[in-house]
Amino acid sequence: MTSLGTASAAPGEFDSGRLTVGETRDGTTLGLPVAVVNGARDGKTLYMQAASDGDELNGVGVVRRVVPQLDPAEIAGEILIVGIANLPAFRVAEHRNPIDDTKLNRAYPGTADGSSSERIAHATFTAAESADLVVDLHQGSTSRMINEVRVRCGRHHRLHSQCLELAKVFGTGHVLDQKGPDGQLARAGPNTGVPTIDPELGGCVGWDADSIEYGVTGVFNVLRHYGFLDGDVDTTEQVRAREFDRYGSPAGGLVDYAVELGDRVDAGDALFDVTDPFGMLKATVTADRNGIFWRSRRKPQVATGEYVCSVGARVDTY
Repeated sequence: MTSLGTASAAPGEFDSGRLTVGETRDGTTLGLPVAVVNGARDGKTLYMQAASDGDELNGVGVVRRVVPQLDPAEIAGEILIVGIANLPAFRVAEHRNPIDDTKLNRAYPGTADGSSSERIAHATFTAAESADLVVDLHQGSTSRMINEVRVRCGRHHRLHSQCLELAKVFGTGHVLDQKGPDGQLARAGPNTGVPTIDPELGGCVGWDADSIEYGVTGVFNVLRHYGFLDGDVDTTEQVRAREFDRYGSPAGGLVDYAVELGDRVDAGDALFDVTDPFGMLKATVTADRNGIFWRSRRKPQVATGEYVCSVGARVDTY
């Protein structure tokens, strides 16, 4: 029998339920939606979660597409799923948990008697560290971003090669291989011996069908490559960036981009122009280094010094 919260499944069974992480302000139970897929055959354990940030919904779209396709009779091993990790933020369509104004993906591994986010992190991390692999589904908040996978443990970590393999198997085509901030699940998981990746499935307001499809394909790639499901995966070459160059605006005005997301740029290439409301050019910003145009703000209006875009730098393939 395998359990996660109130979800409990014997071999060959599926169940869903709730994982209690505290109480809301009116005293009712706060329970995250969870599911367990217990395969008919022995195998590895995969932990997967979505919506660690409450407005990053593409991962939720992936979960609701993947789970109905999972037949426990065809699966070897176990799949533990938290469908919405940051439930308080999800309910109000915000990025951060409104109860403690905290970004959940900076609270791992959490504490059992801490703040709301620390308790959620502790409960979900307890499930994650029991697994052999972790996939933490994200998206680029509401900015515009390519589909990518992040390896956040750092290139000198003992599990770096295993995390990098997991990212390659997921297969969005782009990988950011850069040590992440403390408190990320993709940092905490490897520190306890569990290879963990952070797929960033595009960026949108609401959710995006193309990015969700990347996520669905990626999850099934993982399930096949690691033996949960029968079948082979073609682990195609991935474009890897090891750093980000971030660009702000040198003037206030309206932004026009000179390149598209995913385009390769060379040092000196124009990234964007800033004009006044009458179309008069105020500034042109160029790339400092060769790289990939990775991320950009969605709204055109900017103030002096405000973030505009990012270029993935130190690019190679693996």
